[in-house]
Amino acid sequence: MDDRLTAAELDLWHVWKLATDSVRTLVAADIMTATGLSDPDFGVLTRLVEVGGGRMRQNQLAESMGYHRSRLSHQLSRMEERGLVAREPSDNGVDVIATADGAAAARAARPVHAAAVRRHLLEPLAGCDQAAFRAAIDRLAVSA
Repeated sequence: MDDRLTAAELDLWHVWKLATDSVRTLVAADIMTATGLSDPDFGVLTRLVEVGGGRMRQNQLAESMGYHRSRLSHQLSRMEERGLVAREPSDNGVDVIATADGAAAARAARPVHAAAVRRHLLEPLAGCDQAAFRAAIDRLAVSA
């Protein structure tokens, strides 16, 4: 097999990158405009509130987000300064807790997120075979 992509393969790769980057950027911008939460803020808060019941171990949170511990630590410091989260030492590490303001921000952002995903991903796919699209994405996700 050739060590270079064909023109069609390269084109598909570039379109894929553009599409995924564009959709994620547009969704994140809608959330930021409506709530002031960055994409990482939203990710942290929704995991804390929806997965952890408002509290998670910092290592577990980092793993769930695919973040290196130091990256998450810097993100959490910024969020602590804004009163969105708090950190507490626990027996085996550090727990991250969504504050009342953080939980409220996550709840306010959730409908904005839903509307943005519909506008920037689902509506442009109207008329496409979404089940086939989903199956293709699932194959990619499994191989990652």
